[in-house]
Amino acid sequence: MKKQLIKVFFDIRFLLILLFCILTSAALSAPESPDSSNKKTQMMFGDTSRRGVPYSKDPHVIFFKGRYLMYYSIPPYSNEAQNPIKGWGIGISFSTNLVHWTSIGTITPSQECDAKGLCAPCARVIDGKVHLFYQTYGNGKKDAICHASSTDGITFDKNPTNPIFHPQSDTWNCGRAIDAELFRFRDTYYLYYATRDTEFKRQLLGVASTPVVEGDSHNFDRDRWTDLSVKEPLLSPELPWEGDCIEGASLIEHNGKLYMFYAGAFNNSPQQIGVAVSQDAITWTRLSEHPFLPNGAPGSWNQSESGHPHIFEAPDGRTYLFYQGNNTRGKDWYLSQREVLWETGSPKLK
Repeated sequence: MKKQLIKVFFDIRFLLILLFCILTSAALSAPESPDSSNKKTQMMFGDTSRRGVPYSKDPHVIFFKGRYLMYYSIPPYSNEAQNPIKGWGIGISFSTNLVHWTSIGTITPSQECDAKGLCAPCARVIDGKVHLFYQTYGNGKKDAICHASSTDGITFDKNPTNPIFHPQSDTWNCGRAIDAELFRFRDTYYLYYATRDTEFKRQLLGVASTPVVEGDSHNFDRDRWTDLSVKEPLLSPELPWEGDCIEGASLIEHNGKLYMFYAGAFNNSPQQIGVAVSQDAITWTRLSEHPFLPNGAPGSWNQSESGHPHIFEAPDGRTYLFYQGNNTRGKDWYLSQREVLWETGSPKLK
């Protein structure tokens, strides 16, 4: 009898261990809600691969093939002279909960137009592929927007017509285009960009467009774009906190309206985040004279700025504002996020 009881005990123990393993495996394989692992955990991500200190900027997040992917700018190597890879690049990380991120790849210069560097990514999932829009870097007034696509979100084929866009006007801007943001509204793709005035001092926003042609792999080639901001900028810095800069546009549609989260003022001025609203993707009205997300208080991790926003809607319908910040005036850079609520019809930080 004693031997039988011992056998039953070990059989039950084995079944419990087996059940625990199955449940643990299932939990690890499924995307978590952003606060399911630890409700008090704040996202603080910094890529250390190039300078040995956390340094990541310009976040953009998508959900693709069962996981979250984040694209962001990474700086030149600290020992660039001894490194074959020159200039800025784009880092890629993945997450299952929007809080903890693991680096899995990089995108580096490989075309003549981006030989000095590339950065500021915007990623969109279109027809089962990841389409990446980004800028060249290091060319001053000649920096422009480029495009690449991928079937796995990690390895990208760059558009042979790169760069695909630079402004057509020479009356109010210098010809530069950076901080790409692609957004589909109704039957049109809109490409928002930041540029400088003719004296290269003030940062302004413009927009170009191309009709949506379903299944056309050449939707984003250079000859497809029409600059809609030929006569004047889409949005210019006007408020005191915006200084001489508006950049980093990021869009979301909610209840038939478009909301643009944008960065005001240059880096560490401090840069802060504002919001404007539109019903046609062209005419924009600020929601407030004050920043939606200001820089942090003295001593906080984002004392120097809360900048370069990306507004992201997760598969469960919840909305998150990703942004960059630091308290060292740019010696390092972290990426974080805050949930955005829409209880009153307009965005509000949780």
